[in-house]
Amino acid sequence: MQNTLKASVTFEGVGLHSGKSARLVLNPAAAGHGIQFKRTDIALGNTIVPARWDHVERTALCTRLINAAGVTVSTVEHVMAALAGCGIHNALIEIDGPEVPILDGSSAPFVRGIMARGIHRLGVPARAIEVLKPVTVTKDGATATLLPCDRLMIEFHIDFEEQAIGRQSRVLDLRNGAFVRELCDSRTFCRRSDVETMQANGLALGGVPGENAIVFDGSTIESGEGLRHADEPVRHKMLDALGDLALAGGPLLGRYVGERAGHALTNTLLRELFATPGASRVVDCDLAMTARLPGQGLVWSEVPATRRVA
Repeated sequence: MQNTLKASVTFEGVGLHSGKSARLVLNPAAAGHGIQFKRTDIALGNTIVPARWDHVERTALCTRLINAAGVTVSTVEHVMAALAGCGIHNALIEIDGPEVPILDGSSAPFVRGIMARGIHRLGVPARAIEVLKPVTVTKDGATATLLPCDRLMIEFHIDFEEQAIGRQSRVLDLRNGAFVRELCDSRTFCRRSDVETMQANGLALGGVPGENAIVFDGSTIESGEGLRHADEPVRHKMLDALGDLALAGGPLLGRYVGERAGHALTNTLLRELFATPGASRVVDCDLAMTARLPGQGLVWSEVPATRRVA
């Protein structure tokens, strides 16, 4: 069944890249509404920005949405991952600025807010996008692939020169609340060598090492509380991938494989999927298919508290 929130929930914080404060409100929405953003700080014109792959303005460091009027909302991937991972298919997201608050750098605060309000079943079958044939895109040594599968699975591989990261790999079946248990509290990360460059270019202005981002410098880790998972970087890349795949317009039934992939490449993959004849189809989910969607069967006791484990 399609789901929405039982009640609205509000979040406030600064944007990772802009450093600007914003107030974001997740609101319930009717079946068939999908996920949409609304810029409440803009008084005139079209202020609705659909959370869809064909409204993505591709950038390397975050996912930015743009509508026909040029209105944008950036760094949407963490809230989109939370909605997808909790099985929310319909929501109106009001925001009074150009960038989603980074909060602690993960999806966990959004997940806790959603679960605290509760999930409302709408009595209408969920519509999923089934991958029917393999599609692959590559760029600059990075690869992203979608393969047929009867559920959503994410496989990711990263490889960094920093000793504290190195090569990490993980595969996860997203059924039964696995995103919330395994990925949602993994935080954004970067290398110390990139921080000065980003800030010199007007990015990462709201980033605070140890508070909303992990910074790696060789074998040194700046993470405040310490790592939440020994392989937190690859888990966060999987979190980002789920948020970017959630822009497909519905839950995906397929296996995503990312090798050093990022936001722009995952969006390119969705564009390739929908441009390839016979590569996908939209299906109304029966009970068995619904049971395999992310977030189904999720309960509050599975929502992680902030913790240091590594």
